Amino acid sequence: MHEIVNKIENILKNEFGKKPKKIEPILQSGSNRSYLRVFLDNDTIIATYNTDKLENKSFIYLQKFFSSLGLPVPTILKYFEEECIYFQQDLGDITFYSYLQHLKQNSKFDEIEFWYRKILNDLINFQFSASKGLDFSQCYPVAEFNKQSILWDLNYFKYMFLRLSYASFHEQKLEEDFELLTQKLLSADSHYFVYRDFQSRNIMLFNNKLYYIDFQGGRKGSLFYDVASLLYDAKADLSFDLRERLLNFYFDLLSDKINFDKNEYKNLFNYYVLFRILQALGAYGYRGIYERKEHFIRSIEPALKNIEYLRENTDCFNELTYLGEVLTYQMKNSFLKTYFSNNKSSELLVNILSFTYKDGYPKDETEHGGGFIFDCRALPNPGKVEHLKYYTGEDDIVRTYMEQYYEVKCFLKNVFELVDSSIENYIERGLNYLSVSFGCTGGQHRSVYCAKKLAEHIKQKYRVRVKLTHLNKYNWKT
Repeated sequence: MHEIVNKIENILKNEFGKKPKKIEPILQSGSNRSYLRVFLDNDTIIATYNTDKLENKSFIYLQKFFSSLGLPVPTILKYFEEECIYFQQDLGDITFYSYLQHLKQNSKFDEIEFWYRKILNDLINFQFSASKGLDFSQCYPVAEFNKQSILWDLNYFKYMFLRLSYASFHEQKLEEDFELLTQKLLSADSHYFVYRDFQSRNIMLFNNKLYYIDFQGGRKGSLFYDVASLLYDAKADLSFDLRERLLNFYFDLLSDKINFDKNEYKNLFNYYVLFRILQALGAYGYRGIYERKEHFIRSIEPALKNIEYLRENTDCFNELTYLGEVLTYQMKNSFLKTYFSNNKSSELLVNILSFTYKDGYPKDETEHGGGFIFDCRALPNPGKVEHLKYYTGEDDIVRTYMEQYYEVKCFLKNVFELVDSSIENYIERGLNYLSVSFGCTGGQHRSVYCAKKLAEHIKQKYRVRVKLTHLNKYNWKT
């Protein structure tokens, strides 16, 4: 990473005569590219380092093409091919996935549907951009979603999920069903743009507007892959009723562009849902079981529940009988059960406290002792702002104030990493209690905000019990 930072500093100095205030890496989950936030005098930009020059070339081409059509993608500022670095617009840190969790926690279900309808409207514009001069020969690693692409993904599922989860299966029977599924998928019209990884973590919310990132794997293909990716994203975990309404909304949009048989398209869509889930399970196996990344592990169970829904509500497995048997067994797979919601992780209680230093450190009334104590007094203080002093860290107006500061985001990122590490260690060891406390001067703003943010983070990421207590609540000046 130090070498990459030096490259970025040299480029900025030699090409623009600028020296960055600081450069900080951005955590990523499923990519081998390196992303870094560069702080300039009055702005920030994102530097991307990727040694795969062909992938870079494809991304730059697609970005310019989509921008020419007015599609909401980040602006590429400059590409330095030899250094394998390009600079692009900073769209902040709010993914649609994180915003979706916020809406769920606050039961804003109408807003969830509103945003998904906007996303589907944008998606159809991406898909039909193929008819406006898109050169698919620029796509990477292949120009078209073809039989080779499908079989690669199916084998990825077989080796990265089934093999890694110690599932038993008959190789020949499974391959025969793979061939049948491939035939079904290839029967769909395939002259549209396929985004390839169209899901909530690849959508950014910036200045109340949606932007789309990570489209460098796009290629020519059918309409259904991306719709299936979006609506059956295991991490987003939409209700089945909402998925059905959104699919019908998408078909209404589609009917303004082409003529089609809705029953036929819905049947094809279900096969693409199945295929997309298999492809995702391969990623969850590799990134989760093999690389031990927690949020991929947590996606396995909801993905398998989506399979159950397909089995009970569609005709997908009428012909793919053996594949259906193999998938059904995975809900009973003793190895995978350790990752499911009823495993030992649910025994862990994370006790989160906010407190005022005026009353001293909080006492641990359990026999465990220890735990984290984080000092929030170095953060910007809403209590010193006249119109905020009578609010608390639970109020949206204080949250908005805190989230405008980079040092707050950095502080919480470091807290999350430390606490996540302990939670995963405690789950592995079968321990049942962890305490985390946040202190500030008055115990009303900064500590309360940070404690609440950690509680939200843990509830989104782990299946553990969370208890949140504000010790100074009865002394708040409101």
